Amino acid sequence: MKKTFYIFSSGEFRRKDNTLYFETEQGERRFIPVEDTAEIMVFGEVAINKKFLEFLSQKEIVLHYFNHNGYYMGSFYPREHLNSGYMTLKQAEHYLDLEKRLTIARLLVEGAAKNILRVLKYYNARGKQVEEQIESIQKLLPAVGECNETAALMAIEGNMREHYYRAFDEIIGLPDFIFEARSRRPPKNYLNTLISFGNSLLYTICLSEIYRTHLDPRIGYLHTTNFRRFTLNLDLAEIFKPVIVDRVIFTLLGRKMITVDDFERGTEGILMKDKAKRSFVEQLEEKLKTTISHREIGRPVSYRRLIRLELYKLEKHLMGEKKYEPFVATW
Repeated sequence: MKKTFYIFSSGEFRRKDNTLYFETEQGERRFIPVEDTAEIMVFGEVAINKKFLEFLSQKEIVLHYFNHNGYYMGSFYPREHLNSGYMTLKQAEHYLDLEKRLTIARLLVEGAAKNILRVLKYYNARGKQVEEQIESIQKLLPAVGECNETAALMAIEGNMREHYYRAFDEIIGLPDFIFEARSRRPPKNYLNTLISFGNSLLYTICLSEIYRTHLDPRIGYLHTTNFRRFTLNLDLAEIFKPVIVDRVIFTLLGRKMITVDDFERGTEGILMKDKAKRSFVEQLEEKLKTTISHREIGRPVSYRRLIRLELYKLEKHLMGEKKYEPFVATW
């Protein structure tokens, strides 16, 4: 699998012949291995030019950029090399047919819920008192199959995550990182800042993986397709948030790799310092490279590869070849 190139400094992207490099304001150059790069994530203030974007398009590299607070702002999405009119029609067909859309949306919520339960059971087996949250989520799970509209599905999924987040204080066990309640833009405490940052990264990673399939990221099923640019990546991320983003957060805090000193209060709420962002993306990349045994394929695959495989499964479902079954962790 190709890699992600992260930029936290300010500077300029430049192309020289068949090479790309990033030059910081201090004159330091970092060369980008274009044949081995899937995407570039930019957090600093950078300058780009047309030659640079042309080369990204030629090499099929996606560029994602974030603002100073770490919020996703947008992407340079090269021409769709794998774009398929047939697949777009199939996606639209399954979106416009309410029952077909609900079938996919229910499966997405079920997959997310089962991965949430897997995380909770993992920590429960290690002495964390989260039985109440497990029981509450298990009681909600049967209602997913009974939902006849996506708004109701989203409400149930939201209730499940509310119970799930209540277990974070027990799992993390740090007074400085109390959850309180889910808050966004701006996050109202340190833990919510980490969750928002991690989720934003996962959304962009899912978007990059969609780009490498025949699927159109603008047509999702759980999240409503409207004037928002992308929704399929949000759908896909629901399944992987618990086993990727949340586990990364638990590791970072458990090992004291991020502390309250790595945050600052700005006019727009609590912000992560660059050191914390770097620690987060380093741990996230380690997680994405981690391999697990895949029962169907019969060999180990990385979490990054699992995201791509999830999209291939969805393609087969849309074409009527095989019913989609969401990934559920087995550890």
